[in-house]
Amino acid sequence: MNERTIELTEINPKDFFGAHNSTIDLLKRYFPKIKIVARGAKLKIYGEADILDEFEKRLESLIKYFHRYNKLDENSIERIITSTNEERDSSSSNKKDVLVHGVSGRLIKAQTLNQRRMVTLMDKNDMLFAVGPAGTGKTYTAVALAVRALKEKQVKRIILTRPAVESGENLGFLPGDLKEKLDPYMQPLYDALRDMIPHEKLQSHLEKGVIQIAPLAFMRGRTLDNAFVILDEAQNTTHNQMKMFLTRMGMHAKFIITGDPGQIDLPRKQVSGLKESLLALKDIEGIGHVYLDDKDVVRHKLVKKIITAYKSIETE
Repeated sequence: MNERTIELTEINPKDFFGAHNSTIDLLKRYFPKIKIVARGAKLKIYGEADILDEFEKRLESLIKYFHRYNKLDENSIERIITSTNEERDSSSSNKKDVLVHGVSGRLIKAQTLNQRRMVTLMDKNDMLFAVGPAGTGKTYTAVALAVRALKEKQVKRIILTRPAVESGENLGFLPGDLKEKLDPYMQPLYDALRDMIPHEKLQSHLEKGVIQIAPLAFMRGRTLDNAFVILDEAQNTTHNQMKMFLTRMGMHAKFIITGDPGQIDLPRKQVSGLKESLLALKDIEGIGHVYLDDKDVVRHKLVKKIITAYKSIETE
């Protein structure tokens, strides 16, 4: 009799094995000729080599399913265990519609035409500028694209950054260390991630540096390889900051730059690095541009009316 050990990584064993090891009980039902012993995050399996090979293939499919959907129930287990190779391949062919299966099975999709353009252009380019007013989902869609790339192992890490412009408050007078001062400013990025990645896995990714959230100044001197990098609130970058950021791009990297030129918090005479870059880089192959507008607003219906009202004032 052959013995093998399989260890689960980046998965909470309790979530994967189910209440009272219900997943293990189902596996035993479908593989009666295999002895299965669960200890913590490890599975020990005993049986004939060819049956163990098939068991490992099916278990790998279950693990991939769990990573994508963040859940595992009796129906999905039965479907995966009893499916043919062709059925398993076809079931994973709808990636373009759903970007990420978030927490509690929540489906994260591009909801508007320009959000879908973001997805299409990011698939075709390594750098994308997504520009538009607040509430148009540009940051949320960008984070979903980054999480998708990480889950599909297209990149090894996600880096989310913002220029730490002090809008009305002085960070130096806020309590706490640097991280505690900056965390509230980075909150929209944390909020998006919490919708898409279970708490324990997100904490693990943050602790291991698989996901990094930091102010733009921390990017200086780095080369960002094998990473999906998002620069949020880019309208608040200076010329030097934007040039520094764009030249951090390393091999096998994807960059998304989001911003709202209508909400610039820089000193009055300071030119926005985002506005400059949109002009300077508009004709470079490999760089995509999406301009979102009030039709893309996915917040409260009043937000769309507010944007329209301000637009009429600002154009007078």
